[in-house]
Amino acid sequence: MKSSRRTYFKAIASAKKTHWSDFLSSATPRSIRTAKRFACGHPPQRFPDLPGASDPAEVAETLLDHFFPSKSPPPPLLRLMRYENYTTLTSEEISRALSKSSNTSAPGPDHIPYSVLKSIHHIKSSLLPSLLDPLLAHGFHPPFLKKALGIVLDKPGKPAYDSRSSFRGIVLLRTLSKILERVAASRLSAQAAICSLINPLQCGSLSGRSTADAALVLQHNVEAFHRLRSKVSTLFLDVKGGFDNVESPSLLSLLRRKGVSPYLVQWVGSFLRDRTCRLTFQGSPRHFAPVSVGVPQGSPISPLLFVIYISSLYLEIPRSLIISYVDDFAVTVASPSYRTNVRLLQKTFSALKRKASPINILFSAPKTELIQWRTTRSNEPPCSLPVQLEDPLFYPQSRLKWLGFIFTPAFDPRSHFSRRYTLANAALATIRHLSPPGMGLPPYLCLALARSLLAPILLYGAAVWNPPPSIMGPISVF
Repeated sequence: MKSSRRTYFKAIASAKKTHWSDFLSSATPRSIRTAKRFACGHPPQRFPDLPGASDPAEVAETLLDHFFPSKSPPPPLLRLMRYENYTTLTSEEISRALSKSSNTSAPGPDHIPYSVLKSIHHIKSSLLPSLLDPLLAHGFHPPFLKKALGIVLDKPGKPAYDSRSSFRGIVLLRTLSKILERVAASRLSAQAAICSLINPLQCGSLSGRSTADAALVLQHNVEAFHRLRSKVSTLFLDVKGGFDNVESPSLLSLLRRKGVSPYLVQWVGSFLRDRTCRLTFQGSPRHFAPVSVGVPQGSPISPLLFVIYISSLYLEIPRSLIISYVDDFAVTVASPSYRTNVRLLQKTFSALKRKASPINILFSAPKTELIQWRTTRSNEPPCSLPVQLEDPLFYPQSRLKWLGFIFTPAFDPRSHFSRRYTLANAALATIRHLSPPGMGLPPYLCLALARSLLAPILLYGAAVWNPPPSIMGPISVF
């Protein structure tokens, strides 16, 4: 009996091994994510066990209150009418919106992937414009397009999962709605430059700008201040809550004052009003609940609306600079001494808070960091003067991470590229796990993975700094 059982389980193990080897050897770029998921696995989903919530309906209500805190409602919707000076929606605009949409993106409550919409548009290019044009022309976003799924995920590394803050939500919107949102974002972005909706020092959510631009602007201005023999300090701030803090009435009022087309203003108001969401977790109720949102997470137009909303936070102060990438701010000041810089940063932060308070914007204290810049030729000891913002003291960092770049007081790139090398090694270990000697992924797919996965990891930051010779050797191994 024991011999038969061993033979049985050995045959099962052999069949699994053979099937896995065959699956890997025939893998394609489309199935590589499936292979990684099988090889690495994923932790089981936790049920949100929250105090005071005894059943899934109460858990859902508690999490909805946490994910979507109450906001001021937008102004009431006016009578629907077709706006004058409206530009008819064209099939070319729909094509551009669809070209920016990935077929692998998770769909929303309707479960319609982008591939279906692309096929429809390819077969009959006039269908989607005829459906969406009346909505934009009348400034109306219908309720069925404002339904969303909220996927509840636990935050990794938490000591306990008995509080709402231990979980996060990913919002999935209807793909048809996101096509209309992309069109509206494109039109609003075109008007942003004309109406001065966005500060020139905002590097996020705009075509042609990236995190590298923000890092380069920061380094250029620090070095320019150093050439004037000034001491330079930068305070890094993060907007607390981000998109959730946008107040719809203030945003719509700003768009009207700046002269944005009335149909776009009306559509934005309709888009933000009367949204509903259904949370998804083990045993979750199947009904949609009304939620209050600033601007919805996952929407193509939300980052643009957010950077327009915070455009008033850029202060004009002599010998200082405020740059940002969406909700990440860097406040740089220069003066003859670090002690003066500390006072200037405290004064600038107080002014920023006063500017931010009327629009319900707060800065996250745990994510606030300070760096006291120095030149590579400086013989002075590193400055250790902290900045006091209300109660907390923030001491200068010897290295910090901002927008994925590792900064040091002298802009030494070794820390940054050492980190990139470590991340690339971790990714390479996954590829090796999927392709053991003599079996696994075919060689052409391993090469494609190296080019598409390892190269971006290693070279992130190469637009800002040149990798030092000490790192170039290990990097060249890849």
